[in-house]
Amino acid sequence: MKRLFLRLLTGSALFCILLSCSEEQDFDQFDDLSITPTVASSVFYLESDEETINAVPAGPFYYQTVNFDAFNEEYVAERLLEGTMIYEIENTTSKRLQIGIEFLDEGGNVIDVELFSIEPNLPETFTREVAYGPTGKSLNILTATDGLRISGNNQSDTNSVSNASEPKVILRSAAEFLFRLK
Repeated sequence: MKRLFLRLLTGSALFCILLSCSEEQDFDQFDDLSITPTVASSVFYLESDEETINAVPAGPFYYQTVNFDAFNEEYVAERLLEGTMIYEIENTTSKRLQIGIEFLDEGGNVIDVELFSIEPNLPETFTREVAYGPTGKSLNILTATDGLRISGNNQSDTNSVSNASEPKVILRSAAEFLFRLK
């Protein structure tokens, strides 16, 4: 009798719990959801000491093409809302330098260029932010970019030496992209 009573009590309690806690679910909330994450990433890094710059009598002391597959998937490229490329430059050399960054499409054609004229012995880090999207350059530049060609040219002589302990030029590049996923 005791068992029957416990089963009946447990069954009644479970039935009451199921009835009292159930509510019709609204799965249409997903339609109202807006997801716009910002993705940040390092893009490239250039570093060259003054000795290397002096060793090249003419032409670029640095020249490299790097792959940039950030938007090779159509799904990603279609959902890009805006982007920012951030460049930081330090120059403790005695050299006036010019650094160029060419944005290349899949065929190797130049679709955009960023040029930096860098004075010698910069007292602090120089920063440039380039916006793409509604408040800047066309987003098509980013979505069509397949590679970056970076070059560094010495605009000074090849024998002067800085007073800094380890004279060098450093270029850091990063990017932030805003996407709409839903």
